[in-house]
Amino acid sequence: MIKNELADEMLQGEMEQTTWSENVIVADADYIDQVAFNLTVNFERMIGRRIPLADLARWVECVALDGGVRQREEPQVTTVVLVHEKKMDHLRNFMPANYKDELNGKAFRSPLGEFAIHTVPVEEITNKTNLLTDIIDVLLQQKDVKRIMLVPNAEEGDAYERIRRQLQPISDEKRITLFAMQPMPGGNFHQEILGYSLMQALGISGEELGSES
Repeated sequence: MIKNELADEMLQGEMEQTTWSENVIVADADYIDQVAFNLTVNFERMIGRRIPLADLARWVECVALDGGVRQREEPQVTTVVLVHEKKMDHLRNFMPANYKDELNGKAFRSPLGEFAIHTVPVEEITNKTNLLTDIIDVLLQQKDVKRIMLVPNAEEGDAYERIRRQLQPISDEKRITLFAMQPMPGGNFHQEILGYSLMQALGISGEELGSES
């Protein structure tokens, strides 16, 4: 496992920033891409229509809302970190999609404030789970970070269990929300169902599903 200092150096190199924002979303981009694909296939059969690519900005907004970010008068920024395997240069089931040309270093505004997107490839010196846990360590040390929203791959490997143990000693000074496709064994954080935000991003409404049940 690489040291926090190295993880921080890698992030600074990729993100070209010296401070973290009050709100931070960290997601396994390969995982959310796969879940979006699975939902698309399943719901196209269920509701009988073609589902477009997921709107990445809409998904990010929904995650922020689920994580406790609220509209306010004063400016606020949410940093979005998308961690992906280096061999993958784009998301296949979202738009915009290309990590280098369309996402990294880009930002958008919404009623919730500004969202600054940064993409971080997994280098050969580490693996994705190690990098995610190192990023979390860095964030936990930042006094200015108040809300952390985490989207690991909780379905495979030991990422969820490692993060759960990592967050056990955390105080209430930070609101941490973990997103998964189903309720997970308890930890020292809030939990939200990832599928709800992805359904919103894919343009699937509850009413539409209800009409097909």
